[in-house]
Amino acid sequence: MTRPWVRPAVAILVSAIFFVPLYLVLANVFKRGDLISSDPASPPWPPTLDNITAVVSRPDQLFWVSLTNSIVVTVLSVAVLTVLSAMLGHYLARTRNRWTRALTLVLLSGLMIPPQVILIPISDVLQIANLMTTLQGLVLFNVGYYVPFGVFVFSGFIRGVPLELEEAAILDGARRGQVFWRIVFPLLRPATASVMIFLGVWIWNDFIDPLIILGPSQGTTVTTGIYRSIGQYQADFGSVFALMFLATLPVLIFYLFLQKHFVKGLTGGATKG
Repeated sequence: MTRPWVRPAVAILVSAIFFVPLYLVLANVFKRGDLISSDPASPPWPPTLDNITAVVSRPDQLFWVSLTNSIVVTVLSVAVLTVLSAMLGHYLARTRNRWTRALTLVLLSGLMIPPQVILIPISDVLQIANLMTTLQGLVLFNVGYYVPFGVFVFSGFIRGVPLELEEAAILDGARRGQVFWRIVFPLLRPATASVMIFLGVWIWNDFIDPLIILGPSQGTTVTTGIYRSIGQYQADFGSVFALMFLATLPVLIFYLFLQKHFVKGLTGGATKG
């Protein structure tokens, strides 16, 4: 029989392990640069906003350019992915034939391929289409790679939506497009929130794909901006920690805004045929 204090103790230990990186970032954001190098684990006393001020007032506007690019890429990618995934997921959930089974296998194979494996061929395709080193090319890459995940989340959730609702709307004279956008899609809020949170965080935190597709000098996102703020022989650790802190705030606010639908969206289609 398990002792009653074991599970809380394990939970506290695991939480402490995960909290250590967060503490290091938060502590060093508000600490002088010389104290970061000498004692990175000490509390930020006296606290200072110099690191944040230095980042937002850089002459090259690295943070603001990176933030703008990340917002544009993430918002466009997530918006297109949500619409395409919901429509394709609805089609796969409501249609059963050889074509849909083959398409499901193709999408499943897309989930199993790491993005680094196809990055070079995708770069060649974008180069031919004159989309290399452009934000549009990065958005298209994100849409093409992440659409299988969104499709499987939406299709699983749609199977839990009664088909009778759609049949009744069709009998009342609604077209298929109207049935989807006016009847089905409003019921997919939990699944939409889950897809938007997962894909938003993944795209926002992506490093290698923006670095390769945008090029070493053509553009930057928040992750590549942190990388480029570190010099070859020296680094301003205060600015690095401040960049990491500021880069985390938008996606954290985005998650908190949608988190109430998060778990429901993931489990909505777990027990449906």
